[in-house]
This record gives sequence, C-alpha cells and structure tokens, in this order.
Amino acid sequence: MKSTLGSIGGLAILAPLSLDDERSLYPVIRAGRDAAAQLLLGRDGDPTTRRRLLRQRHAGQEAESRLLRSTLGLVRARVTERGYRFGNDELEAAGVEGLVNALRRFDPERGARFSTYANYWITKMVNESIQQQVGITDAEMRLVLKFHRLERAKGDAGISRREVAKALGVSPAKALDIMTLSRDIAARRFSSLNVGADEPARDAARSSEPPPWVIDELRRLCGEDFDAFWQYTFRTMTMEEIAATKGISRQAMSKRIERCRRAVRESAEAKRLAGWLSQQ
Repeated sequence: MKSTLGSIGGLAILAPLSLDDERSLYPVIRAGRDAAAQLLLGRDGDPTTRRRLLRQRHAGQEAESRLLRSTLGLVRARVTERGYRFGNDELEAAGVEGLVNALRRFDPERGARFSTYANYWITKMVNESIQQQVGITDAEMRLVLKFHRLERAKGDAGISRREVAKALGVSPAKALDIMTLSRDIAARRFSSLNVGADEPARDAARSSEPPPWVIDELRRLCGEDFDAFWQYTFRTMTMEEIAATKGISRQAMSKRIERCRRAVRESAEAKRLAGWLSQQ
C-alpha cells in the first residue's frame, strides 16, 4: 500500500484502519509474539516447527508495523493541534515513542481500539516534550492546555481575564500568567521557519519570530482553523495532509482555509497582516 500522507522518521504514514481491519490484526500479533517467545526460550522443536514459528513471528511483526504506521497520523495531529508546525523533530520523536509504548502495552482483550489507547500515550509524550522545551511545570501545562480548549470553544469571540480565571479555577492574576505563558509558547513555536534547499536564504528580519499581534489576530480571525491556516500558508503541510489530521475531505478543508483567507482580507488589520505575510 502506497501512502500519500507523508512520513515520520522514515516511516510512511498509512491511512487509519477500519475497526474490522484493526481487529483482524490482533490474532496475528498475538500469535507472532507467542512465536517470538518460544523462539527466544529455545522451544522451537524440530526444523518444521521452527520454520512455522519464524513465519508466525514475521507475520506478527508485519501486522504490528501496519498497525503502528496506520496510527502515525495521530502523532501529526497531536503535534499540529498544539500549534507546532509539523517537522519538529523532538515532538515527532516523542510522539512516536508514545506510540511504540502503546503498541507494547496494548491488550486488545480489554475492548478498546488501539488508536484510542495510543492517543493517550502519544499525547502524554508530546506534552512532556513541550514542557521540557519551554520549561514549565505539569500544573502549568495542564492550565495552558485547558486555556487552549477554552479559546477553541470561544472561537472568534473574545475572552476576558475574568472568564479565564473562572474557567480555570484560578485567581485573575494567575489567569493573566497563564494567558501570557500561552502567548510566549506560541511565539516560541513559530520562531524558526524552515527554508527549503531550493529557496533563497531570507535575511534576519524575515526569519524572526512573528510578533504577538500577528498570532493574536490570526487566532481571532481563524478560530479553530488557525493551525490549519498557518500550516498551509507556510507550506509546512499539504492540503491533503491537513485534511487527514482533521479527519475531513480535502474539499471541506479547502473551504475552511478559504474562509480564513476571506476573514484575513476583510479584517481591519488586513493591510498590516498582508505586509507581514509578504515578508515571510
């Protein structure tokens, strides 16, 4: 099967499996692990038995690889929904580590889908990597993520410090700290715009991080589609890749991106935004 969804660490991202396809892999994986254990313990018996166990182990490894690669899209989704352009090696590696941990620990007998179980581990490892990059505590990270969910729920509507404090269950002063911290993280994650090998090098002014007002205004205009608009505008992901992370069609994603463009064109800050974007 040829993937059109890109790759992570040299592994092709396959389209997500249906529930039936996923479940069909579980017996093959279990048999492969049992065969590997028997081979490791020297319980392979005669040559015929050994060949059978080797085939089972290989089939199990292939099934695990397919399950893993068809779930790699979750790594991309967790990285991009945090606002990071895909291609952040540390976050990619953390997400893949979480996915591999999930594959090792997953017990299909408990009834959950692998993707559901893996999502917990991927999210955990990506969040921990972000914490290490920006130097914040677990408690601060939880509050920042809660604030992000609140921002997405509010969409284009503004949100006051008092509303944030009430929603997060903290004091207005702490709410301001979290809002400032969220802005600082946003500025940090957009601080290094990759330049392709065939592109002319940009000067220092063009490669600097975006001013806070740019991020704030685009977030206000695009709402929940801010990340997708940013990814597509700077060509860090294709329309197909963005649509895949959202679980929608390319056409539907294209319409959402166009709505963002229209909002930017009609914004009171349209001239300033166009000037900044044209310099990137």
